[in-house]
Amino acid sequence: MPVQHQAIVLATLNAKYSHASFGLRYLYANLGALRERAAILEFEISQRPSDIVERILQLNPTIVGLGVYIWNTDQTREVVALIKRLRPQVTIVLGGPEVSYESQQQEIVGLADYVICGEADLALRELCETLLAGSSPAQKVIFAAVPEPKVLTYPYEYYSEADLKNRIIYVEASRGCPFTCEFCLSSLDIPVRQFDLEPFLGELERLWQRGLRQFKFVDRTFNLNLRNSKTILEFFLNRCEPGMFVHFEMVPDRLPEALRELVKKFPPGSLQFEVGIQSFNPEVGKLISRRQDFEKIADNLRFLRAETGVHVHADLIAGLPGEGLESFAAGFNRLVELDPHEIQVGILKRLRGTPIVRHDAEWEMVYSPYAPYEVLQTKLIDFSTMQRLQRFARYWDLVANSGRFSRTKLLLWERSQKPFESFLAFSDWLYAKIGARHGIAVKSLSEYLFQFATSDLGHSPAEVGPTIVSDLQRCGIEDFAKSLRPFVPEKVRQKTNGSVLLPKRQGRHVAQAQ
Repeated sequence: MPVQHQAIVLATLNAKYSHASFGLRYLYANLGALRERAAILEFEISQRPSDIVERILQLNPTIVGLGVYIWNTDQTREVVALIKRLRPQVTIVLGGPEVSYESQQQEIVGLADYVICGEADLALRELCETLLAGSSPAQKVIFAAVPEPKVLTYPYEYYSEADLKNRIIYVEASRGCPFTCEFCLSSLDIPVRQFDLEPFLGELERLWQRGLRQFKFVDRTFNLNLRNSKTILEFFLNRCEPGMFVHFEMVPDRLPEALRELVKKFPPGSLQFEVGIQSFNPEVGKLISRRQDFEKIADNLRFLRAETGVHVHADLIAGLPGEGLESFAAGFNRLVELDPHEIQVGILKRLRGTPIVRHDAEWEMVYSPYAPYEVLQTKLIDFSTMQRLQRFARYWDLVANSGRFSRTKLLLWERSQKPFESFLAFSDWLYAKIGARHGIAVKSLSEYLFQFATSDLGHSPAEVGPTIVSDLQRCGIEDFAKSLRPFVPEKVRQKTNGSVLLPKRQGRHVAQAQ
């Protein structure tokens, strides 16, 4: 039985508990007087939809607002269907990027009462006021006007103490993106809008005073506005202490001297720059309307790795129109040479609303009809090869990006000097051996790396064993596979040195560099 009544319930299904919903808190903050009649409920996609529905209906809501994203669309559709079957009088409002485009084609939209397309911070409040007053808008699909940041209420006070202690906390200094990359929804967010710096810094200070030390900026182009970038970096530099970690997404070919001088002052691992390169092929860049200066990118990456302690996370996309395996391999090898801490290999997704679809016929793009809508094959990469790239991406994440095998990974391409080709060979070998992409324990993975490096590559066990053991010891690992135990020194094993305060993966990279 319902234990209380909340007129409005705002809910979403997060990919993991650690991902606190930024969008829900913005919607809640901007409900105005309706906040007193509203509640936020967060769930994870691993939960049973019926259990989620039970929690929502316990609040006996009049309106349920659900955030729909690429990672939760299937589960959310089931939640909507169950609510409508159990309580058809409840008004369901959908929002989020997954339902903001191609809305009428989606089953979940057919099940709901209203859909708000675009940034719903203010539009949701207007809709709820209308509905609670007893009126019903004539249009099911509502296109929200783009709000100016100065009229929005900040959401940061609605992060709880538990959120600050246990979850990823998102912040933003701007919205929108000036670029027109055809695979990305952010290319539709024009113009770029900056939040006023003084009140925004006040919000950051309040979060800092509440104990938050790890901030993730969601701005698509943090370093676009030099003045704002400098001011925000100076804010964190003036408060720098062990355990502080700040993530920014940066324009890869824009790093002026003023920013260089600032980032050099931060201790190792305290800053992370996500650098979206996507492809080093200029013809592919033209096809997808992506402009970038590759020489400046290379110079910036060399600077970050040689002269700063910034943790560099670089992105490449496999399966772009016009890019075959050879071109992708060349770009990957070029990026490895520039030595970012992590290279995330993503598979192209056909996100709703993006103009990437204009290449479907010419480049024979075939996408999965199921979320996350990844490309299955193209004119230049067949399905079998795309599957190999999927496995490559997963195993690369486990071996290279994890920070556990920083020196071991080099043995895989030490002789060939072709990182992509060599790691693809390991990826094919490993999949033939275990037939799985997930559920591979670190202990087992280290054993497979030892086997491949010694048996297939011909490296000496006396070289490979100590290298793997040393890598793992730097990460604080003490349980070794049987084949590695002869190479474990009798002395006290090394452990991480001060990096445990950082996020785990970044902390391991810092430890490996010591």
